[in-house]
Amino acid sequence: MVEIRRKFAGIPLIPEFHIFSSKIGEVKLLRSTAPPSECQHSEAINFISPDGKEMPLSEREREYSPSSCIGGNYMPFIEAYQSKSHASHQHATESGAKWKTFRYGTSETQRLELCMPGQNAARPPALLVFIHGGYWQELSAQDSLFAASCCIARGHAFCALDYTLAPTASLGEIVAECRLALRWLTDSAETLGFDASRIVVAGSSAGAHLAAMVGLGVVPMPGQDVPPLRGLVLVSGIYDLHPLIGTSIDTALSLDSESAMAVSPAFLALAGMAPSLVCWGEIETQEFKRQSRDFGQRLVAAGTPCESIEIPGRNHFDVILDLSNPASELGRRTLAMLESQAVFRAPEPARAP
Repeated sequence: MVEIRRKFAGIPLIPEFHIFSSKIGEVKLLRSTAPPSECQHSEAINFISPDGKEMPLSEREREYSPSSCIGGNYMPFIEAYQSKSHASHQHATESGAKWKTFRYGTSETQRLELCMPGQNAARPPALLVFIHGGYWQELSAQDSLFAASCCIARGHAFCALDYTLAPTASLGEIVAECRLALRWLTDSAETLGFDASRIVVAGSSAGAHLAAMVGLGVVPMPGQDVPPLRGLVLVSGIYDLHPLIGTSIDTALSLDSESAMAVSPAFLALAGMAPSLVCWGEIETQEFKRQSRDFGQRLVAAGTPCESIEIPGRNHFDVILDLSNPASELGRRTLAMLESQAVFRAPEPARAP
């Protein structure tokens, strides 16, 4: 059970008790009748973790700040995304790949970058779709092309999604955009030249959350159906959004218990999801590790083939760069999905004679 206790400042309070439940878990929201003087112009929120540990706001700010494990400065990693994306774009182009930007919706921000291998193949290529992170508030598809050249070298297509960032869009709207993008891709597969039955969706951090929401077998919102995917690669994600309520991250998201529940894949029906790889870096906060381990366990309990792994020596920001390295654990397992091999039977790298 997850519990959130709130104190509302300066407002006459009526005691309330709401329960939102699912097959997997419950969330309880308790409003306190503490005197307004104790919390004037502020909102204090304590979160009770699944193991019964109370997490005050200060602890949640630290645990849900991935840069707290690397000294606070994550900009060198953002610069690495950009430089490696530029190099990957150039390398793929030099190898004969074709790049094109498409709109999957009516908004200027509803775009995707698609890279198709140049050579003629015996059958249409598989497609890796990447959804970027940035706490739903930063980064773009242009910063997320670093895995393209690796895919092209193996004869696969690559796509990076853009979506409207918060606070311009709510989290529910962002989820809907990503599902719309996958619907557009599958509907356009024959025209664009890739195999709609071999789409793998990968995401990092907030992008892993969005990838999980895209991959839901039971759609929580009508009209957002996505055909079955070949696989999901979920890297350093957050799958229960309740701990973010009241944090600085939430300033642009404006979550409450109900809206957090609606977009928390940990509390939604997981039956029917594609085979999944859930992974995270060794150098991450305990909460990010817990979120990934817990979601992996929930997928297994729902009957989804799932492998959960911790990547040694990697942090929240650089672990996703392994997606561009076919010799890495993450890169090898992702290629195995695209090539229709079981995620838990990824081939080992060839040993030198």
